[in-house]
Amino acid sequence: MDTKTMCNWENKTEEELLAFVDEVIDDYQKDEKNLIQILHMAQAAYGYLPIELQEHIADRMDIPLSKVSGVVSFYTLFSKEKKGKYVIKICLGTACYVRGGKKIIARMKEVLGIDVGETSEDGRYSLEITRCIGACGLAPAMAINERVFMQVKADKLLDILDDLE
Repeated sequence: MDTKTMCNWENKTEEELLAFVDEVIDDYQKDEKNLIQILHMAQAAYGYLPIELQEHIADRMDIPLSKVSGVVSFYTLFSKEKKGKYVIKICLGTACYVRGGKKIIARMKEVLGIDVGETSEDGRYSLEITRCIGACGLAPAMAINERVFMQVKADKLLDILDDLE
């Protein structure tokens, strides 16, 4: 698979996803120093790094599973749990915290019916906390997938969620 076919992973079969991961591993010459890049590509395809995928990567690279799992556990950008279609990250950096970030979290938990670190039962939303998304001057801020929202108000969260679809 080339980078042109890396879009729309939802329609790929398990065999196609594994074939892509195997190709990435081969492209990186099964070199352990490229493990982080390989894990990033695998997570891009799968959306997360379940233990079965970590085992597959370890086997293909001929390295211990503990090495792969250690890297996955250490870096916060890797996830062992499946995320929702929309990953909501609410900033609790200093500026966002002072300007009402905790209120945003409380309201979002109420609206979504999930706690921080959870995914909604329908698989649409995951709720996370982050420390800074680079919008301190326009705090409080949050990001949904790659889109950043600034000067967020708790009473406007429903409007933001409605606009996602």
